[in-house]
Amino acid sequence: MSIEKTPGRKRRGAGRVTLNTVAKHAGVSAITVSRYFNQPEQVSPERRERIAAAVNELGYVPNLVAGGLASARGKIVAMVIPNISGPIFADTLQGFSDTLSLHGYQLLLASSYFSLEQEENAVRAFLGWSPAALVLTSHYHSAGTEKMIAEADIPVIETWDYQPEREPVQIGFSHYEVGVTAVRYLHGKGYRRIAFVQNSMVGDLSAQERCDGYAATLLALELEPWVFTPDAGRAPFEAGKQAMDALMSEALRPDAIIFANDNLAAGGLLAGKRAGLNIPEDCAVFGFGDYPFAEMLLPSLSTIKPPALEIGVLAATRVLESLGRLPVEDDVSRLNLLACRVIERESA
Repeated sequence: MSIEKTPGRKRRGAGRVTLNTVAKHAGVSAITVSRYFNQPEQVSPERRERIAAAVNELGYVPNLVAGGLASARGKIVAMVIPNISGPIFADTLQGFSDTLSLHGYQLLLASSYFSLEQEENAVRAFLGWSPAALVLTSHYHSAGTEKMIAEADIPVIETWDYQPEREPVQIGFSHYEVGVTAVRYLHGKGYRRIAFVQNSMVGDLSAQERCDGYAATLLALELEPWVFTPDAGRAPFEAGKQAMDALMSEALRPDAIIFANDNLAAGGLLAGKRAGLNIPEDCAVFGFGDYPFAEMLLPSLSTIKPPALEIGVLAATRVLESLGRLPVEDDVSRLNLLACRVIERESA
């Protein structure tokens, strides 16, 4: 994948929406708005609806930091990721936290579980504590989150993605290009009937981008895309097994399968071996993530390794630069677009 330099950018909101602004917009007193957040049971349903509408329309974030504690803002950086327990984000979190801590900052973390609504709730809660900066994962957000980050008067960074036309600083890579790279690799190895298995976790829109890159590349090669979606909510290993069993039961079977992540790929690989398949002779298996277990499988898993650690370190560096804790590079062009790597092992 190509490397591109883009200028770093700083942004500040035009002014914070206050509790009094919400009260005026909703036609209630400021005390009633305060009760809405602190003692909602004491506010009538009709007024709660009016206040909720005003909060969403204005992108209001309640300031939970008391005046005497406002200095706390300078030491906390908030971050929302899709899955705290997911191994794919572990290096990003470690690199981000380690880099921040060198300069006296601490990480405040939440998981969205691929839910735009849960991400919005986390962002609203975090901004209420007035963090020094906010870091999100990908460019997919609810309208409410978009409103809040547009109004935020702190640095906002989006990671694990690269959409340079957006206002927040982007640090990551193109998921679409990951799909392109996977197909080109397998096609170059002689595979032609290449299937793609979606994530069983509902809301993983970045995996859909990888699927889009996969499909477009196959069509350009005059080959038919073949996408399988496991049952929603299935555990990854079980979803991978379901996909492998279903695809290999077809009269004309795929000769290679790209899985949306290594967890799914491991489930598929193990199911294939249990069914007596020779991998990769009968069917190649290819993943995404380069999880720690990938090289320990038998056969070891071929995959694409994202720059997880680099994303964390660079995101923290950009935050610290924006806060004046690190000098800004003389060259305003920044290497915020990072490269993924194909890890060639035994399964493909």
